[in-house]
Amino acid sequence: MTDDDHRDERRRREHASSGGIGMTGRLEGRTALVTGAAAGIGRAIADRFVAEGARVVYADRDTAAADEAAAAANTAAAASTAAASAAATNGAATGAQLALAVTMDVASEDSVVAGFAAAADAGFAPDVVVANAGIQLFGHDAAVADVSLETWERTLAVNLTGTFLTVKHAVRSLLARGGGGSVICTGSPTGLNGEGATFAAYSSTKGGVHALVRSTAMAYAGHGIRVNTVVPGYTETGLVSTIAGDAEARAAIVSRTPLGRAGTPDDVTGIMVYLASDESSYATGAIFRVDGGMTSL
Repeated sequence: MTDDDHRDERRRREHASSGGIGMTGRLEGRTALVTGAAAGIGRAIADRFVAEGARVVYADRDTAAADEAAAAANTAAAASTAAASAAATNGAATGAQLALAVTMDVASEDSVVAGFAAAADAGFAPDVVVANAGIQLFGHDAAVADVSLETWERTLAVNLTGTFLTVKHAVRSLLARGGGGSVICTGSPTGLNGEGATFAAYSSTKGGVHALVRSTAMAYAGHGIRVNTVVPGYTETGLVSTIAGDAEARAAIVSRTPLGRAGTPDDVTGIMVYLASDESSYATGAIFRVDGGMTSL
């Protein structure tokens, strides 16, 4: 793990030890699959879902990291359950498994199919899917005249094709269960405004994700399947620190954020819980911006 990953992990532990944000069991009875769940925003989403009572599939191409994340979530959930049970009955109890790790490379349809099958075989067929996995090839992505075809194709393979494959098989899985459910995709300000002028490949993929969400939402609304996008702004994770690793770069990004600060993964997880729950039963085809006002400029 990098120093930034360790910092993200410390934040998660501090968040859990303080009782989290409004942990009220809003997702009890839900099963979710989150891609890119081994680190960063994806892990924060998956951890928050577990804390809210959901059973969660931690899907990631990094098998070891996904295993570690799911194991940590199960340990935390068991400790919380045991403490609550001991307080209520003066005894100890162990909760059921709430987190499952599966290997999934979203750029490979075979891997996506295998991941959904593994989840279903383990009794974790999801009714909520978060298509969060993505890459940004810092140092290679650039303004359009300077982007190599290799960088373009790799970025599309993960960010747009990967989201398409995740959404495709999420919808198939939900239809096989009779419809209903929620699909949530992670977008970006770069797909909405000129913020990504020097990231032509990444910006294009995120614009494509936003369009995919709208078309899918309209196609399957009659089946009760809701599809929405969450757009995080500059969020402090190990990945994003790559473009803002020094104080000057960070200050420049924050200066374009009306709320005047960087976001945290916890800023994003709340809207994800809302969209995964029945609280958002009338929301589909929408873009939910959690960017400190960046895309309002």
